[in-house]
Amino acid sequence: MGVQTESIRNIAIAGHGFTGKTTLTEHLLFAGGRISAPEAVESGKTVSDYTDDEKKAGSSIHTALADLQWKDHKINVLDTPGTSDYIGEVVASFRAADSCVMAVDSRSGVQIETIKLWRRLDGRNKPRIVCVTKMEQERADFSAVLDDLRERFDKPIVPVVVPVGSGSAFSGVIDLIEMKFYAAPGAGNTESGSELTADMQSVVDMYRPLMIEAAAEGDDELTEKYIMEESLSTEEVRRGITEGLRENKVVPVLSTAALLGSGLAALLDFLVTAAPSPAGMAEVAHDNDDAEIMVSISTEGEFSGFSFKTSIDQFSGKLSYFKVVTGSLSHDSELYNPRENKKERASKIYHALGKKLEEVDSLSAGDIGILAKLQSVHTNDTLCSHGHVVHYKPLALPQPVYAVAIEAESKKDEDKLAAGLNRITEEDKTLQLSFNAETKETVLAGMGELHINQVLDHIKETQKIDVTTRIPRIAYRETITKPAEALYRHKKQSGGHGQFGEVSIQIKPLERGAQYSFENAIRGMAVSKGYIPGIEKGLHEAMDEGFIAGFPAVDIGVTLVDGKEHPVDSSEMAFKLASKGALREAAQKAGPALLEPVMKLLVFVEEQYLGDVLSDLSTRRGRVQGQESLGGGIMEVIALVPQAELLRYAIDLRSITSGTGSFELSFDHYDPISGKVAEDVIRQAKEQQDAE
Repeated sequence: MGVQTESIRNIAIAGHGFTGKTTLTEHLLFAGGRISAPEAVESGKTVSDYTDDEKKAGSSIHTALADLQWKDHKINVLDTPGTSDYIGEVVASFRAADSCVMAVDSRSGVQIETIKLWRRLDGRNKPRIVCVTKMEQERADFSAVLDDLRERFDKPIVPVVVPVGSGSAFSGVIDLIEMKFYAAPGAGNTESGSELTADMQSVVDMYRPLMIEAAAEGDDELTEKYIMEESLSTEEVRRGITEGLRENKVVPVLSTAALLGSGLAALLDFLVTAAPSPAGMAEVAHDNDDAEIMVSISTEGEFSGFSFKTSIDQFSGKLSYFKVVTGSLSHDSELYNPRENKKERASKIYHALGKKLEEVDSLSAGDIGILAKLQSVHTNDTLCSHGHVVHYKPLALPQPVYAVAIEAESKKDEDKLAAGLNRITEEDKTLQLSFNAETKETVLAGMGELHINQVLDHIKETQKIDVTTRIPRIAYRETITKPAEALYRHKKQSGGHGQFGEVSIQIKPLERGAQYSFENAIRGMAVSKGYIPGIEKGLHEAMDEGFIAGFPAVDIGVTLVDGKEHPVDSSEMAFKLASKGALREAAQKAGPALLEPVMKLLVFVEEQYLGDVLSDLSTRRGRVQGQESLGGGIMEVIALVPQAELLRYAIDLRSITSGTGSFELSFDHYDPISGKVAEDVIRQAKEQQDAE
């Protein structure tokens, strides 16, 4: 049997880019005895950044899973990327973890990705611990970071492990709960606690009362005692902080200087004593009747688990990262995938140390592991027993914000390119690969220019394929603006049976999004019922081909009011062509108009760039719906903007905000366009048709 659920800690390490997450992970693994020596990120040999792409970039692209043992506890660490382009990796890690260590640079304080990730944690009500990193660096300022956190976030910020000195004067950290000093032992070493000295009292006096007050708020009984006695015992402080953290009422703040090996033992001690175990945590699921249920993580009951990540290794094949929710999983167990209605077998179960897989016999509820070569299993799939089916809620992944049309330069490489892209989109669910039948383009969409370029570089280097990209064409629509009617006769005689069909129709605009309606209002037998399907086919074909620039027509209601047929020459084909001609004629009288897709845009920027962003949106025909301060000088702007104006927004916003801004995008509705904008769209569409 695997480690007991109560002794497991699942920790996501997240934060803005270059706040030291991978360095922190590396030194934690060394402190826990999992690696013989910590490696520098620049060496390309860290446990977390092991892919060729990450070594080349010098930063994390994928979430890395590793674990360590500390004081009879197993700590699963999920080291996540800090760049917004790889937010999907962070979302998956937040789902698997039970709490988050948020890395904040001691020199830079809270940055924009910190705020965005904090909001995602709020959305999950996920407990978090702030780790102030790089205390050995010049300009490190723990007190300033505390003030910054308090200013930006509406939650009690509680110092728990605080530094003694900073920069070249940094000498170690004080654990305010245990009242121990952990001296900075120097690079490559771990530390052991010692008694405080008299000259440390000023540091304790500055921060410990704040911690005790926050601990008292974590428990009603402790609150009453604190009011009466204005003090708590060490055990009571520990209990208050632990309960407050688990219920996400307080945010403990610790400090480290990972390169010196300092603060790591205090952080690990805090994780095993205060961070929540998965026991009793709940997962949202649906039963076979699609009713929403909450499933508590427990060893009771039959096995069930959730696949939160997929990777494809050239040696081990397809690897499914999953978290056990109920029961336990043993070697050679039979598993059931309810989405595919297929059975699988857990031939081998692994723990991971980055890219290194270590086979284990079993996993308990709450633990995280890897299964290899489960062909039917994809990210978001549930694994369970056939007799107790459950469907866990899928990851809440953001929509892509940047897209390119893509094709292989050589036709002979098209299948190879498709296979490579399908493999990558299997691993990264924030990438979407689709073929747009309207524009006849294969479109790759992702979270930003960096994201897409990294994928294309990977394809080029690993598959030896040259790829061309361009801005995707927009999926415009056509519609009508007023009622009209038309009568159209299709008649053709060319020897033998001829073709004859006549239809009279009335058309009217429908509300946006209604798409299409059809009513047969013919009285009597002017047109036989057998020809009605042919008439509808003709209407659909006419709408698919459009009336202005070849874009599909939408939101049109058609009423068939009359018609004529010939006893010999009429056919379904004749009536299809007649109805097609009738709709084209009627549409020309009905004020045909172009529609363009309009997106809902959420922009996150520092306040100093707000004016530039608003001015830029106005040039893009954007309509600002509102703006809100997220605290600490970060603004959220909500706007409706035509999709055509946002094709390069990921690049342009980065330029406007010196790389600090980010945005989220989702489809909202279609809007009419006219004037020069419509003329340009029509001209470009006709040029494209002529070129084809």
